[in-house]
Amino acid sequence: MKKSDYLIQELEMVYHPSKKGCIITKTSIKSSKTAAELLFSYYNTNTISFQEEFLVLYINNANNIIGVQQLSKGGITATYVDVRIVLATALKCFATGIIISHNHPTGQLKPSTQDEVITLNIKKACKYFDITLLDHIILAPSGEYFSFSDTGIMNY
Repeated sequence: MKKSDYLIQELEMVYHPSKKGCIITKTSIKSSKTAAELLFSYYNTNTISFQEEFLVLYINNANNIIGVQQLSKGGITATYVDVRIVLATALKCFATGIIISHNHPTGQLKPSTQDEVITLNIKKACKYFDITLLDHIILAPSGEYFSFSDTGIMNY
């Protein structure tokens, strides 16, 4: 067989840090409070009280934000999280850390079992690429938040 007999897609990796998606800023994350305040500004205040969203902050080694990604927008009680997309974006942006976040429309800040499972799954996946899952922050429509890192849940 010759090369032209194979129909294989060729992949090309391109990195444009000054274009939409992966922009390094001087905004630095120093605490869960800083992260929560920044994340809250990216949630739609018109829908935060009735529709779940999942956002990811991508961070470099100096704790500066590389980018923010709205990963999914779901329903009243859940939203879908694809770990592969979280990690693919982190790798493309050369992130060394990530902070994941979602909102609870009810205002209840206690993490559900599903919240803990997705946190563990993302944390495990990050380890394969030497990326640190720094926190999982749950936001309430009121602006209050729950930090997995502050409460020690990230240590499991």
